[in-house]
Amino acid sequence: MKSSSAQGRTAPQPAQRSSEQQDLTMHNQYISVSPTENINVKTEGGPSLKKKRYVRKEGSCNVTFRHIPEEWLLFVTDIFTTLVEIKWRMMFLIFALSYILSWLFFGILYWVIAIAHGDMRDHRNDPCVYEVRSFTAAFLFSLETQTTIGYGFRGMSENCMIAIILVTIQDVISCFIDTFVIGIAVAKMASARKRAQTVGFSNCAVISLRDGYLCLSWRVGDFRRYHLVEGTASAQIVHFTVHATGKTDVTYEDLVIQQRDIVLVTPTTVLHRIEHGSPLYKMTLEDLRKADFELVVSFTYTDDTTGILHQTRTSYTPDEILWGHLFQEMIRANRSHYRVDYNLFNHTAKVHVPMVSAEEYEQKKQLRLSAQKSPRNTDKAVPRAETHGNRLKTSAVQVEVVDDVPEKTESTCQAGRKCPDALSPPDGAAEAAEE
Repeated sequence: MKSSSAQGRTAPQPAQRSSEQQDLTMHNQYISVSPTENINVKTEGGPSLKKKRYVRKEGSCNVTFRHIPEEWLLFVTDIFTTLVEIKWRMMFLIFALSYILSWLFFGILYWVIAIAHGDMRDHRNDPCVYEVRSFTAAFLFSLETQTTIGYGFRGMSENCMIAIILVTIQDVISCFIDTFVIGIAVAKMASARKRAQTVGFSNCAVISLRDGYLCLSWRVGDFRRYHLVEGTASAQIVHFTVHATGKTDVTYEDLVIQQRDIVLVTPTTVLHRIEHGSPLYKMTLEDLRKADFELVVSFTYTDDTTGILHQTRTSYTPDEILWGHLFQEMIRANRSHYRVDYNLFNHTAKVHVPMVSAEEYEQKKQLRLSAQKSPRNTDKAVPRAETHGNRLKTSAVQVEVVDDVPEKTESTCQAGRKCPDALSPPDGAAEAAEE
């Protein structure tokens, strides 16, 4: 009886053996990214050729148009938008030519009127325009009339009605030119492109664990003191398919953003949870390095100062999406206000993240939870579930209260550089990774 009872206590039950085998298998398959080691994933076929971006880092589209039907007619019809979109040097050249050519055109007309009236031949004749008896004098009179200089030597007389009508037409046209030049200059200076340059995205995107889910995130911030209102973040994955015939298909897949509406007072991390329905749901780290797509993100907002609607864009290639990284906290609080350190805007730190896909990660997690809820392992399942939950979640970064004194920032890292253990996970996660 004693031997049988001792053997019953020492021999593991079949259910326990199966649970331990599942745990061992999960530990072997859950390879985590270490905060102190670099990630090197080798792809078959060697390094791939670097492709052109669809959207450049500054937000402009890398697209050229050819053979547009009636291109010049369309641009001339919408001349205001055309002049707003052209470069400053071209706009200055066009406006300078508009003034010079108008002075020259009306100067020629005044010169013709003077010749027809006989002012050139007989200087004793009452002229149509005083002191206009040559082409140079006619050009100077046109310039003085349109710019309202009025030196006092040249002026209109009552002898020629055609000259009076011509001066009236020139004055009206000069008003139109001045209004057009001022309006274009103001619209060009208040262009959305210039305001978009003060709203920036991080140089890279990161994939890390948050609330037990693999999440893709990137950072957006406003560099101005007067902030924005009604900001909305969006993201799309752009795929390119090149056929043997040379035809290229471009497809778009929308990403679901958690909390799309943002009040951009301080830099904010935009988050996409990689779950069922996401284009990245079945993608592992190795698949990500082999993938051929482009992540295009945008932020549409209204300027608080001008009330104009703007949009800022950028793109990330698979090489710029860092697996197992987390953005470092930028916000510090003292007794009177919050401080934002933009030196840390692009800095990341490595954290423990499984290298498997989000789909496989969810399946393993469900298998572990089902094994822990079995009737024979109820007593042991609860503490193991808590340990597992602590191991999978990344450490929370809180706003620290500091004195209003300049402090030295510890060495941090950017994308592609060796990172210190600045934001390493809790001790439970490190022990789990070693196992």
